[in-house]
Amino acid sequence: MSEFRLPVRVYIEDTDAGGIVYYVNYLKFMERARTELLRACGFGKTAILDEQLMFVVRDVNVEYLRPAQLDDELIVTAKICERGAAQLLFEQRILRAAETVCSGTVRVVCVDRHVMKPRRLPPFVVAALSTV
Repeated sequence: MSEFRLPVRVYIEDTDAGGIVYYVNYLKFMERARTELLRACGFGKTAILDEQLMFVVRDVNVEYLRPAQLDDELIVTAKICERGAAQLLFEQRILRAAETVCSGTVRVVCVDRHVMKPRRLPPFVVAALSTV
């Protein structure tokens, strides 16, 4: 599958008192990239909610390699590297120019939003993801 890329600029609200990106904000940047990858496949959050589904994060593994700082221009990537019946594993990186500042994997599970139990990915999602 191809790698989706989302440009992000670091604003003051993203940084800590030392002027570097606060660690949890890297996860927020990654969330945005995953959301935009799904939107690029033809469905956004409302399409999933209309089907009474949600994607919930099951596990995250992140490596912080270099600090991103105020006003940096970053590229946040998202790539689906594994697809199960009810889950997706994303490989993600945050880049400043050619330098990786953060990388990780995020596993999301498709759940029924009323009972919060895993549910198979619907055919329209599987079909859309086969295009990336």
